[in-house]
Amino acid sequence: MTAVEVKQLTKQFETVTAVDHIDLRIESGELFFLLGPSGCGKTTLLRMIAGFVQPTSGTIEVGGEDVTKRPPAKRGMAMVFQSYALWPHMTVRENVAYGLKVRKLAKTELDARTDEALAAVQLEALGSRRPNALSGGQQQRVALARALVVRPSVLLLDEPLSNLDARLRQDMRAEIRRICKDANLTGIYVTHDQDEALSMADRIALLKDGQVVQCAPPAELYARPQSEFAAQFLGDTNLIGGTASAGPGGSVLVETPLGTLKSTSWHGSTAPTGTVMCSIRPESFVPTADGDAVNAQSLPCRDSVFLGDRVRLTLELANGGSVQASVTRPHAAKAQQGTSRFGIDPSDVVVLRS
Repeated sequence: MTAVEVKQLTKQFETVTAVDHIDLRIESGELFFLLGPSGCGKTTLLRMIAGFVQPTSGTIEVGGEDVTKRPPAKRGMAMVFQSYALWPHMTVRENVAYGLKVRKLAKTELDARTDEALAAVQLEALGSRRPNALSGGQQQRVALARALVVRPSVLLLDEPLSNLDARLRQDMRAEIRRICKDANLTGIYVTHDQDEALSMADRIALLKDGQVVQCAPPAELYARPQSEFAAQFLGDTNLIGGTASAGPGGSVLVETPLGTLKSTSWHGSTAPTGTVMCSIRPESFVPTADGDAVNAQSLPCRDSVFLGDRVRLTLELANGGSVQASVTRPHAAKAQQGTSRFGIDPSDVVVLRS
């Protein structure tokens, strides 16, 4: 297993700064995600780590060694591309073994390692097929096996699931994570799909305009965003403006169109005061019959959308605005009949400084 560290890494294309002085450390054996909207710099960053793009400034270290000037083949990495990039005239087995043939390995070792890689992606029975006889998910597994067979210290994945349908993407998420963990690989994975990142990553770096906005484990990034951008990009949220002041027991009280909300969640060591923005996830609205529930509000239902196991409610505020709540179907049925009472845990009211 190998750690990867980038220090003040920058890439400028003429007048555009694609990556802007990024510092990151990816720990050995970690499945690390670069997440963000199109044009945020995540793919450029990955390609610099791979050696396909030379940085304007900064350094890249792999296992403590500076590899900034090394060519891709000398970095001990393998990359899985979005397009799979399989040879159509070769069989699955020949595609997987190609990197070993280039390295001129003895046939016995080549065969053993090819068998090992095919077993890792559970394609032992399909070695004689050609790529056009495989499903999209099977082709992606071949691309993974081809990367694994060279036994890289770092596996780079550039939106590898974007060409698959929704069900296949879900199946392959767990499979890619299993493969990386079983092989003790350090994985760096680029995606713009928030569900993919939240369900697979050990840690996520959220990028915007070539900079890291926030870097944290998925649960922390989702529950404790540090900016409006982070709150909105990862899942759905209600952004509610208000005025914050000191509350009891080290909490913060925020006067909002939703009422006075108690919060115990914010970024930084000092409690925020003055004009702020609050992020409250739809699932944080919990139906309650307790009149003394914390942050309890009685809100009429304006509209509802069925989402299978959940129902999304549009709840009306006194000032004419609205918030979104996500509740189970039994609670939704009651709320749709009129005004219902909801409580919000103070830790779910995340105060963002304006």
